Amino acid sequence: MGSTRRHDHPLRILTRKLLVYSHRWLGIVLGALFAGWFISGVVMMYTRMPALSPAERRARLPVLDFSTARVSPGTTVADDAIDAVRFVMRGGRPVYRVEVRGRFQDYFADDGASVPPADEDRALAEARRFAPEHAASLTYDGYLASPDQWTLETSRLLPMHRIRLGDDAGTRLYVAATTGEVVLKTTARERWWAYPGAILHWLYLTPLRRNGPLWAQIIIWTSVAGTVMCLAGLVWGIWRFSPGRRYRLKRIRSLSPYSGWMHWHHYAGLVFGAATLTWIFSGLLSMDPWDWHPGTAPTAQHRAAFTGGPLRVADLSAAAVQQSLQGVRGAKEAGLVQFRGRVLLASDAGIVALDTGKQPPPLAVDDLLPAAKDAAPGVAIEDAQLLDRYDSYYYDRDGELRLPVVRVRYLDPQRTWLYVDPQRGTLLRKEERLTRLNRWLYHGFHSLDFPFLYHRRPLWDIVVILLSAGGLGLTLTTLVPALRRFRRHLRRLASRF
Repeated sequence: MGSTRRHDHPLRILTRKLLVYSHRWLGIVLGALFAGWFISGVVMMYTRMPALSPAERRARLPVLDFSTARVSPGTTVADDAIDAVRFVMRGGRPVYRVEVRGRFQDYFADDGASVPPADEDRALAEARRFAPEHAASLTYDGYLASPDQWTLETSRLLPMHRIRLGDDAGTRLYVAATTGEVVLKTTARERWWAYPGAILHWLYLTPLRRNGPLWAQIIIWTSVAGTVMCLAGLVWGIWRFSPGRRYRLKRIRSLSPYSGWMHWHHYAGLVFGAATLTWIFSGLLSMDPWDWHPGTAPTAQHRAAFTGGPLRVADLSAAAVQQSLQGVRGAKEAGLVQFRGRVLLASDAGIVALDTGKQPPPLAVDDLLPAAKDAAPGVAIEDAQLLDRYDSYYYDRDGELRLPVVRVRYLDPQRTWLYVDPQRGTLLRKEERLTRLNRWLYHGFHSLDFPFLYHRRPLWDIVVILLSAGGLGLTLTTLVPALRRFRRHLRRLASRF
């Protein structure tokens, strides 16, 4: 296997030991988990945690009917600092969903009374309305005060009622008690595939995930250890690779000093080690460790510049609400938005200005510039551009994000970008230098959502599956040697007692 110099420098010896032992023992501990991550990553390309898709939720919503509304949104709460108002239906009655300082409360628009939480009977009634084709077979399945396996990501909506539809797909609906709405749908097939997919990949074990801070720290430090393991292995693999001076193994010349399983592990590491390292490191960044970059939500100052201050609903009458909804017939979702003090009713069927009852024209780039300047006083604007296609930071493979948008780029030290909806005049997203870096380090490396690849399927699928298969082979080729080594150390340890 080649000879070692007799008088190696102590630093070289220490470096070699650190690389070898950190890679070896971290690999022994994390090898099976890495194999699970590669397998589950491929599964997650085609199925995720069960959810109620936005398209199905919208399709099953009732049409808004506020013909019986008698009170205005501003009279339902004593506090005048209303952040948002949505219009929904509840048991066939019109409801204002009012947000004040981040807290939501529902009020009936016909009499102003507070909407009580949904009990078992109301939850069953909502399930029948949502899935009338299963009205005769659905049954109540329980009240959730704490999350089960499928409500871990929506635990903020608890408590919930769980209802079985009694269909061949094994469908369960979850109705939020506070809003009386169906917020989650799962089928037996989705639940089954979630275990080798999202649950394994995210370590979404219910007892662990219920303790959010503990779960987050386990993921973060496991990812840190995995990054160290991959980096050490990659460096050591390159160090020991010898294209010039070949090793002699059983009278056969080789570029690697290893034989057996480790021979293939060495070569797999040279080919797939870099991809594995970036996947583990980007997985670490998915947890946003140590708040190393700001969020992408616009700041309060940004929003105030575009809204023109608090939402003005004090003078909004029930008649004005009815008239506005007449202008968006068939709407199933609607809410109030405000641009520079002008209140609009925005819905899935269109937008209406409450002061005219008509649909306003889209805002031009020049119309948005005064608000953009107020959003960052004293900061020069590099450019403002109307985008009719997604760019590298405002994008969505499913096409759910609204287009067109106006992108405003500033010349501040953070190089801030704001994305604005020209139909509503509302801010959609904020990007800064560090968030754009995070986009490439996390999403780019973890999902391979580079523009030249991400929207080209099945090319993207083929690349991801090949790299995952390589990473899985890299992991599996070390599991047998790791198990043998682990057994030897256990026997030595046992012999001492």
